[in-house]
Amino acid sequence: MGEFAKNGRLTSSQLAGLVESNEVDTVLVAMVDMQGRLQGKRCDARYFIDEILTSSAEACSYLLGVDVDMNTVGGYAITSWDSGYGDFVMRVDPASFRLVPWHPKTAICHADVLYQGQKMVEQAPRTILKRQLERLSALGYSAYVGTELEFIVFKESYEDAWNGGYRQMTPVNLYNVDYSLLGTGRIEPLLHRIRNEMSGAGMSVESVKGECNFGQHELAFKYAEALEKADEHALFKLGAKEIASQEGYSLTFMAKYNEREGNSCHIHMSLRDENGRSVFQDQQSKGPIPGGSKVFEHFLAGQLATLSELSLMFAPNINSYKRYVKGSFAPTAVAWGIDNRTCAFRVVGHGPALRLENRIPGGDVNPYLAIAAMVAGGLHGIENELELPAKTSGNAYIGDAERVPSSLKDAAESFANSAIARSAFGQEVVDHYLNMAEIEISAFEAAVTDWERFRSFERL
Repeated sequence: MGEFAKNGRLTSSQLAGLVESNEVDTVLVAMVDMQGRLQGKRCDARYFIDEILTSSAEACSYLLGVDVDMNTVGGYAITSWDSGYGDFVMRVDPASFRLVPWHPKTAICHADVLYQGQKMVEQAPRTILKRQLERLSALGYSAYVGTELEFIVFKESYEDAWNGGYRQMTPVNLYNVDYSLLGTGRIEPLLHRIRNEMSGAGMSVESVKGECNFGQHELAFKYAEALEKADEHALFKLGAKEIASQEGYSLTFMAKYNEREGNSCHIHMSLRDENGRSVFQDQQSKGPIPGGSKVFEHFLAGQLATLSELSLMFAPNINSYKRYVKGSFAPTAVAWGIDNRTCAFRVVGHGPALRLENRIPGGDVNPYLAIAAMVAGGLHGIENELELPAKTSGNAYIGDAERVPSSLKDAAESFANSAIARSAFGQEVVDHYLNMAEIEISAFEAAVTDWERFRSFERL
């Protein structure tokens, strides 16, 4: 495919060249939905070059007004039966072109979501992140992000898992394989494909390692600019599932699959100035963060101050809150520490690599919303010059710090009452994602679970 395509990233002209030489015959046009999933169309590559690249594609507006099962639900101002569920416009972002190595002759582009009149849809996750990055840019800063995604792999296919009601599934490892080379070696053919084919899609893979839960593994990627990282994150989740399916496996990113360790998505973030220099670093600093600047202190203080109010954007599902268990490596305390994994926020690295790790999100997180919330929280801290509370040096699980919200209902209530959320994202965005939360809560409260049947069927 030529030298330029070896890293998986493509310019418009490079993509056109691959289409002309018939090395690419399919282009995926993808938008991200509220759940962080890529939705869109598989387009004939020549049609894409001739028509969509210089114009746009269209998709039903219900993609930003359905639940996880794709059921049409009420309460959304931007789309409904009353409005006729018309089309949104998917405007291609030419900076996002990548190869998709796990499908033959395929490339992908991410798209922004607009109304027919070309006004951006503010409730679209990619727009929400862009708006926060614009606020950051106005201060002369840009955000760089790395994500670490955990997932659990099973020997059953997705079809077998579905048909079996997701019961009695067999994890690929039958014991804790945290850092175990033997454990990762057991499924290296699958992990090897995922690593290499993500690299082939232009992602900088750092490593893969075993984790604590049975069959659990983690893939870490090198940091990138925030919007690019969110696009990569969404494509990785899609690709990992598709590659697993091709190999006869299934894998899940759900936050809490069982009563053992959940799937996390730790998000690392730092800020740079217009010259590409870290603004979190200050080697002369005598402050609470060794080698850290006042900007870093304010940014981190903003994370702590806004966590409860913005937790809906870090933990968007009922299942998300089941990760927050004492002694589970998932945080329960709104606290920060230096290389302290018991805290919600962990300061790691040194020099230009000094950065913040947010340990709140699970593998189910929508990366666009989570990164946007981190930027919004940090800006709140910077703009108000918030002072950083004392660090936690010991076990934050047993301290007296404020607790992380324990349910989606609590998180939704805090989000609804948040002046910070309304100021940062706008009332229309707040209302949209509150409606999403309320729909999930209502669906869960109406469901009868296996837990209830096992406890009640005979014995009550």
